[in-house]
Order: sequence, then structure tokens, then C-alpha cells
Amino acid sequence: MSAQILWVLLLTFLINLISTLSYSVRIVGIRTRKIAVSFALFNVLVLVSRTANGFQAPILANIVEKNIRLGRANPIDQFYWVLWMTSLSTLVGALLIPSFQRLFSYAVVHFSRHKSMPGLVLASVSSRGFDLIRSSTVAPSFQNMTRLVDKGPFPWRVFVFNVVAVAVLTVGVLASLYAGYLNPGLRTTSSNLSSVINGLATILMFLFIDPYLSILTDEVAEGKYQEPAFRNQVVILVIARLLGTLLAQLVFLPASQLIVLIAEHM
Repeated sequence: MSAQILWVLLLTFLINLISTLSYSVRIVGIRTRKIAVSFALFNVLVLVSRTANGFQAPILANIVEKNIRLGRANPIDQFYWVLWMTSLSTLVGALLIPSFQRLFSYAVVHFSRHKSMPGLVLASVSSRGFDLIRSSTVAPSFQNMTRLVDKGPFPWRVFVFNVVAVAVLTVGVLASLYAGYLNPGLRTTSSNLSSVINGLATILMFLFIDPYLSILTDEVAEGKYQEPAFRNQVVILVIARLLGTLLAQLVFLPASQLIVLIAEHM
């Protein structure tokens, strides 16, 4: 395994870990009654994720270019490594959500009191910060998984939309880059089609999933919806995200072939 692939796998793990943990930010905002501060503070991690994403695609593109130029064997196995890392990091993120909620709640409260990002960073690396990390690290309660449906209505439509959107977002860049290997003469066109594919999935997110969570968040804050039921909805969407990354394994190759077909007929 080359150093480039190792870097891609590391970046993929980081990107999807942060994306999975983002589902718990609304819960922290409700618990601390500081929803805006929670989102603002989490944007620091989003910045890290987007920076990692900015390096991931060019490294993968460079791998494809080298394979084409040197006439190497089909690199599809490397792309599937990336897809499996997406699922693994999503699973790890799901298991870390209870611990992250506790730690992030402390961070939100600390930032609200002191209004200093450098102060928060220093507090996190202090001895008290390490003690908080140890005391906040807990295992998820699998007993709650058996009572998912009992805690509220199951949002089947949102669940399916989230699975599909995550699958499309997961394969968007990867499929467009691999399409360039299937038809080297159109690899620039294929790579640019990733923005169209990801745009469709983003529209799905913004039209159905984000509004649904936003409405529930407001209703919990207003006392119209129970917080345990809201946590249940978040767990359901995290499960949908994991299933979406697994679905991406199945649609990756057909998506790559479809991108080639579109590029050829443009």
C-alpha cells in the first residue's frame, strides 16, 4: 500500500468521523440551551473536515493520473479501500457520539463563559481537560437500540432520503475519478461531473433532512417535542448514514460507468 493511499484513508477517516459526530451537535445545543454557540463551535471541526476534503480528491486524482500514464493495473481495489474506510469511520463516529456529546457540552459551556477560543484549546490540553476526557468516555447504550421505534414515529421517508443522499455523496468524487480511468480521454469531463452529482445529493439533504431536524430542534427547545424522542431520531439518522456508506459499495461501479456514459454523450 503506497503512502498516497494511506494519506487518503487517513483523510477519509477524519472527514467521515466529523460528519457523523455532527449529528449530535443539535442534542448538545438543546441540552446546554446554546444552539447557536454549539453550531459555531462545531464549525471549527467542519473547517478541519473541509481542509481534509480539499486534499483527499487531488491525491486520488494524482493516483489515477499516474496509473494511466504508467499503464498500471486497474486501481479499483484502492477505491474500495476508501469506501470501506468511509463505513468504518462512520461506525466509529456513531460509537463515539455519547462521549462526544459530553465533551462537546463542556466545551460549549466553557466557551460561553470565557468567550475565548485559545482559552478553550488550552483548557482542553490541561490536566483537568484530560480528566474530563477520561470521565466523559462512555460506551453507547445498546439497550436503547431495542426501543427505537417505541420512542416516537419512525421517519421512514427521511430515513430513506438520508441513506440515498449519503450513498451519492460518498461515491460522487470517487466515481467521477474512477470514471476517468475507465475512459482516460474524458477524465477531465468525468471529474467535473462530481459537482453535479454531489449537488443533487446536497439538494436532497437541504430539502428534506436538514429542515426535518431543524423543525424537531425548535420543537424540543419550545417544549413541544420530548428530548428522548429527538435523540431517537438522531440515532435513526446515524444508522441511515451508516447504511448509506454501505450502499455506496454497491453503487460505486455502476455510478462510475454512468458518469462515463454521460461524459461521452455531452
